[in-house]
Amino acid sequence: MSSTESVQADPRRWKALGVLGLIQFMLVLDITVVNVALPHIRDDLGFSQSGLAWVVDGYVLMAGGLLLLGGRLADILGRRKVFLLGVAIFAIASATCGAAVNPGMLVASRFLQGAGEAFAAPASLGLIALLFPDPQERIKALGLWGGIAGLGGTSGTVISGALVNYVSWRWIFYINLPVAVFALLVVPRLVSESRMVRDSHRPDFAGAITGTAGLIALVDGLLQAARHPWGSTNVLVPLVLGGALLVAMLLIEARSDAPLIPLSFFENRTRMVTNFTTLFFASGFFSYFFLLTLYEQQILHYSAIKSGLSYLPFGITIGMGIGIGTAIMPKVGVRNLLAFSFFLCAFGLYLTSTIDITTDYWTGIMPGMAVLGLGSGLSFPTIGNASLHEVTGQDSALASGVQATFQQVGGALGLSVLVTIASRHASSQMAHGVNGAIATIHGYARAYHVGVALLAAGGVFVLALMEKNVLATPATRRPGPPPRRSSRSRPERIAA
Repeated sequence: MSSTESVQADPRRWKALGVLGLIQFMLVLDITVVNVALPHIRDDLGFSQSGLAWVVDGYVLMAGGLLLLGGRLADILGRRKVFLLGVAIFAIASATCGAAVNPGMLVASRFLQGAGEAFAAPASLGLIALLFPDPQERIKALGLWGGIAGLGGTSGTVISGALVNYVSWRWIFYINLPVAVFALLVVPRLVSESRMVRDSHRPDFAGAITGTAGLIALVDGLLQAARHPWGSTNVLVPLVLGGALLVAMLLIEARSDAPLIPLSFFENRTRMVTNFTTLFFASGFFSYFFLLTLYEQQILHYSAIKSGLSYLPFGITIGMGIGIGTAIMPKVGVRNLLAFSFFLCAFGLYLTSTIDITTDYWTGIMPGMAVLGLGSGLSFPTIGNASLHEVTGQDSALASGVQATFQQVGGALGLSVLVTIASRHASSQMAHGVNGAIATIHGYARAYHVGVALLAAGGVFVLALMEKNVLATPATRRPGPPPRRSSRSRPERIAA
């Protein structure tokens, strides 16, 4: 029997969703909150230019590399337990980030923050999947959760700009502490423990080690590509090593009695198409913020606070998109809504690519921002639900970890490819005598054009590969003989 049939809806579920969403807001916020503060951090702690990149890369590297392991450990050891562990790690790391006295201390703390997200984020989404067994309620819950996470990403620049301008860059980390403490106190009262019931609690350590190491190496190679040529050893060695380790993981998993990721997990076409196309969405989404922030501050000479406030329309239109997407998804289905959201995001990015050296915010930046925000908002509840399509209670946190991993890898891939395209196109134009500022803008536009192509391709893939008329639902029992069960795994257990 699936978890949706055996588990009744928890009356505390909406309060729990609010707290879990608040934590996800905090986790996503910390991906973007440092961008505006980087110049101040560099001057205060004496970072080199290459060392400064690790303030961002360290977080992304650990989060992207450990998410898969964090999701599976949450299923095995207990989702509430792993969630609280991740939040505690994140809180400690936030405190040491704020108190950093040298570059090494800050970078090490950012690595630790990324590890905290890798444990907390998939456990959080796994808990939501179990708290809302009813398909219609789950659509609403995941839409709200994804929307809160999206707002965290877009609010980072606003919050960072205000804190850097009026207080200190250290407070972009200290503000995490009260939120984390609140969650550590409240979540045990609102969320029951849940975990897989297994004859053996020993996970496949060989698969876990090779998979985690492979993802870390892969993300590292992608991040290095933003600063080194693709053919350099800095890029090729980690990419080749990462690919080899991931292949080794698949071979190990195929022979394991208790795999980290059962290969049958990849048989669901809706989930796999959603995860695959998330690479395209994350590439365009993260690169948009990075390049536009540089454009506003370096070309238009916006202050930190003005640059942060310029993203407010994005947050508003994301909220609108989330509400509309959540409401119409049951009527139009995942396939149609997800494809439409991709095409809308592509159009928003295209409008942004028309920027030039004299662009006015209201006519040159905000229209593309509003369209991209609306498209992103439509996609969040769709991706959240589709990535959990027909997932049983056994694998809810694993499915969340897989989706989050694709997001992180897509973001790292997008930044490495699109930022490199922008930089090299600008350098090429300057070598031919084009003014530096104009060449830089042309580089940004070229990168945005590639992002448009990626997002449009994602929409085409959804239409071509995803099943028609799919409404994302949890797993249900189909008529016929009961499914064969592993000797090491039994139905989901919810512990009080």
